[in-house]
Amino acid sequence: MPKKLYSKENNNTKLLSMLRKIIFGFFSMILAFTLHAQEDGNKKVDLGEFSGNFQTTNQFYVKDSSIGATTTQYQKEMSSTDAWLLLNYKRSGYTFTARFDMFNNSPLLNPQEAYTKSGIGIYSIRKDLDKMSITVGYFYDQFASGMVFRSYEDRNLGLDFGIQGAHIKFRPTENTTIKAFTGLQKFRFDLRPMVIKGINAEHHFDINDQLSFEPGASFVNRTIDQQTMNTIASTINNYELANRFYPKYNVFVYGIYNTMRYKNFTWYLELDQKTPEAIINPNNDLMELHDGRAYLTSLSYSTKGIGVNVQYRYIDKFSLRTSPLENQNLGMIAYLPSITRQNVYRLLARYNAFTQEWGENGLQTEISIKPKALKKHGTQFNFNSSIATPKGYFKGSTVNPVNFEADSNRYFREYYFELQHKFTKKFKILVGYQIINYNQRLFEAKPSVPYVIANTYFGEATYKLTNTKSLRMEAQYLKTDQDLGSFVNGLVEFNMAPHYSFSFGDMVNVSPGARNKPAAGTEFELVHYWNVFMAYTQKNTRFTAGYIRQVEGVNCTGGVCRVEPAFSGVRITLTTNF
Repeated sequence: MPKKLYSKENNNTKLLSMLRKIIFGFFSMILAFTLHAQEDGNKKVDLGEFSGNFQTTNQFYVKDSSIGATTTQYQKEMSSTDAWLLLNYKRSGYTFTARFDMFNNSPLLNPQEAYTKSGIGIYSIRKDLDKMSITVGYFYDQFASGMVFRSYEDRNLGLDFGIQGAHIKFRPTENTTIKAFTGLQKFRFDLRPMVIKGINAEHHFDINDQLSFEPGASFVNRTIDQQTMNTIASTINNYELANRFYPKYNVFVYGIYNTMRYKNFTWYLELDQKTPEAIINPNNDLMELHDGRAYLTSLSYSTKGIGVNVQYRYIDKFSLRTSPLENQNLGMIAYLPSITRQNVYRLLARYNAFTQEWGENGLQTEISIKPKALKKHGTQFNFNSSIATPKGYFKGSTVNPVNFEADSNRYFREYYFELQHKFTKKFKILVGYQIINYNQRLFEAKPSVPYVIANTYFGEATYKLTNTKSLRMEAQYLKTDQDLGSFVNGLVEFNMAPHYSFSFGDMVNVSPGARNKPAAGTEFELVHYWNVFMAYTQKNTRFTAGYIRQVEGVNCTGGVCRVEPAFSGVRITLTTNF
């Protein structure tokens, strides 16, 4: 499939460059004036409010072919740096924002490349009026759950879907909110040429003290530019005659949603529909003309000692991006995170599913129970199940991991059990069990690999030595005959509040799987994934450093995932807020 290349030499480049300089210069002028403002007699000058944050990640690479740590950084660059400096200044109802982004030999935006560039990543001016706020420049926002539109940033995954344009938020009454925008999506230090427009309205109704409704409606339109349309049309014209169709310049997405709260129950429902546009069929990599739909509903109940949440989502050809030529995490307009549990333990997070836009059924159930009889011990039982299947299926057939067929009715399944118990004020434990079914062919694009069935046992113990010192230990054992086989992971962490934290861990590949079986006549050698870590925190500043060996796989943040290569080396981070 040909890829769309976005040239910086477009008609808007000079105008955008000039606009950046004007806005940033204006921001600098206002800031300099304010910082040098002096008191005028008994009247104090309003200096406004200045805030911001700085974040940097520095990596030093140690080549390690035994775990597949062999990307370009290990061959040539040997180190990389990512950094962001965000500045905000508020005065007289105005908010000025600018962010400096820097990438040096960075794999963050694409794990297979070393990207180097720096400059102004975003800038904006916002004016807050009585019932309205107006923003020009870059902004982030979302409609409803984000399935129709979400503009957001996730630095841990190298994602930034900021919109450059104009944004208006209007509140005609205390319970009514209307938002509208138009603009272009950010792409690194440039802009994608497709125009995106949208409007959203919602209102809160209180029927009585126990019953309320919050309905809303969303509408989004994306218009493809001529150059991209030429590429799409050229691609379609190379198809066989029976597969050709007329692509659309415009796609329209509309949705309705409502949140109902009654006593201890909360019910959310969202229905979204998309008009026909070109979308890539993952079964043959050809573009086809289809409309799309996405439905989401969740029901939660909470009372003393018990909490239950069930959510279901249905997706049918609901891919909404800046262009049908984009894939994976590129050009996303609609936010479709995986409807699965977000695990934090190293081995429990080994296999992560991400949303299948072509078609998916997703169901997640979460139950938390705190028995009244064990209340004084802080005892809690947690259960979670996540199921992702092709649309139209839920039960599916029993999977044979060796003879697994690509069209199996199971994408992903997880069942998770956890028990927490506090023996004394100083000592508490957590133990649990997880079983995962994982379609590695689908999620990691690895042909001819078996379906993964993994059983993981885990535990954690925390002992409070003093009021400021604690010791935490965790252990996990993942057993599978597929993929890279079974792993054991252990970690010891020592905390000295409020400043210091130290940890040492090792994840060991203790037995091989289908992908790393030793050659005939040779023995399998244990593979260690060491992790040595320290952190120092001083008020709003946190510094961390560690030596890490990380297995390749799917990395997820906030339900959005990407496949990452193995990592071997030293990682140093610094974050501060001011």
